[in-house]
Amino acid sequence: MRILTAMALTLAVSLAAYAGSCKDSAKTTATQKVAAKKPADIVDTAASVDDFSTLVAAVKAAGLVETLKGDGLFTVFAPTNEAFAKLPEGTLESLLKPENKKKLVSILTYHVVPGKVMAKDVVGLSSAKTVQGSTIDIAVKDGTVMIDNAKVVKTDIETSNGVIHVIDSVILP
Repeated sequence: MRILTAMALTLAVSLAAYAGSCKDSAKTTATQKVAAKKPADIVDTAASVDDFSTLVAAVKAAGLVETLKGDGLFTVFAPTNEAFAKLPEGTLESLLKPENKKKLVSILTYHVVPGKVMAKDVVGLSSAKTVQGSTIDIAVKDGTVMIDNAKVVKTDIETSNGVIHVIDSVILP
């Protein structure tokens, strides 16, 4: 009887130890899942949205991927594919050519403001200096925020290194 009791006790301790290790394993898995849900950077966030495929292609052609994946905080006023389609015929194709890289960089960096400027802060501004060096005009017209002549159609897409606000037109310096 003592042998059975000792065996039962050993089995119970072993099961408890195993269950404890499973809990630790579950905690690690949960922690890994939370870490995996950390927001992606600006480029990866944009690349995950079909409606930004033209913007992502332009960022790649301009050689700005590493910059926009960097540690700095950026606010990007991101034109949609439809916004790029509004450009005069042939403009986008021309800008994507290697010989026009400098002009493409200028246009894309005109869409970027240093720092993380959330929508609640944007509405209080009348202008902002862009990474390109020029200033964009910011206004609220009939309840709609305008960046130059582009409407902000979606705000506060947070990323690990800034924020994206979606606009309906490409803005030009």
